[in-house]
Amino acid sequence: MIDRPQVLTTKSQPTATIHVVVPRDEIQKVMGPTCMRLFEEVAAQGLKATGPWFTHHRKMDPQIFDFEVGVPVAMRAIAAGDVRPGELPATTIARTVYHGGYEGLGDAWGEFVQWIESEGYTPAADLWECYAVGPESGMDSARWETQLNRPITRE
Repeated sequence: MIDRPQVLTTKSQPTATIHVVVPRDEIQKVMGPTCMRLFEEVAAQGLKATGPWFTHHRKMDPQIFDFEVGVPVAMRAIAAGDVRPGELPATTIARTVYHGGYEGLGDAWGEFVQWIESEGYTPAADLWECYAVGPESGMDSARWETQLNRPITRE
């Protein structure tokens, strides 16, 4: 389900983001339109994406998704409408890649967090998913790849 996790230190990365707070069951309704608005504004500002789009979940709540939809960019974005400049932080993270459809992400995260804790780390409250390969590449979800990232500290 997931690749062997790694621990690494990231560098800070400027991003363009849209903050979203929605009930869990509405995430599929808002994700597509939010991504389109984000990509349109990034293009309008002439920004170059430096990696795949992502969701940065600020806190975990079983009923509410409080997160940012974002894309890493080469230069700082300018606030426009609901698009804001942001940053993925320089931090120590655990990272793995999940292979499969989005419906399996919950189980993948469970397996990943179990690995983090078994290695003696404490996961932070936030996390981010980078959507490296998804539906735009074809309908065979077995080929999709989602990078899972969780800031960690040593217990």
